[in-house]
Amino acid sequence: MSKKINILTNGILKENPVLVLLLGMCPTLGTTSSAINGFGMGIATTFVLICSNMVISMLKNFIPDKVRIPAFIVIIASFVTIVEMIMQAYMPPLYESLGLFIPLIVVNCIVLGRAEAFASKNSTFSSILDGIGMGAGFTLALTVLGSIREFLGTGKIFNFQIYPEDYGLLAFVLAPGAFIVLGFLIVIVNKLKTTKN
Repeated sequence: MSKKINILTNGILKENPVLVLLLGMCPTLGTTSSAINGFGMGIATTFVLICSNMVISMLKNFIPDKVRIPAFIVIIASFVTIVEMIMQAYMPPLYESLGLFIPLIVVNCIVLGRAEAFASKNSTFSSILDGIGMGAGFTLALTVLGSIREFLGTGKIFNFQIYPEDYGLLAFVLAPGAFIVLGFLIVIVNKLKTTKN
């Protein structure tokens, strides 16, 4: 039981895809100009992670080694298409805001990496737990990063005004702000990990 809990919680801090493994930097830096964008991207990626891990784990014995990676990409792309269509139909503002980053989930190294490193070698249930854990860690990192950037740049968090927008620093909403905030978050996580050990 403790192994299952370990798999589930690994992605949140110990092996956080963004803050520890430094994977998926393109959507991390590109979509986190606001908390809602970060959260939306995280949830979309989590759905794809859980579903693709589950299917790949179920089909691992039927996929020949020569076509393993292309097969994984086709499975991942199928779930990305589902997410894209759902977002386009039910969340048009978020879909427009995330734009090109939604189809790019297909080539996100977190999703493909977990398929190759975990789902293709473990049971279906463990693979689902891994998808939930890694997805939760990715969503948490993107939401925190987006919240900090939105707060410092516009005075809002999830579009709730906390202080007047005139006092915000535009740099934090732009690309340089993403690098600065991400750098500080990585330092904080590393410090937490070293003090824990």
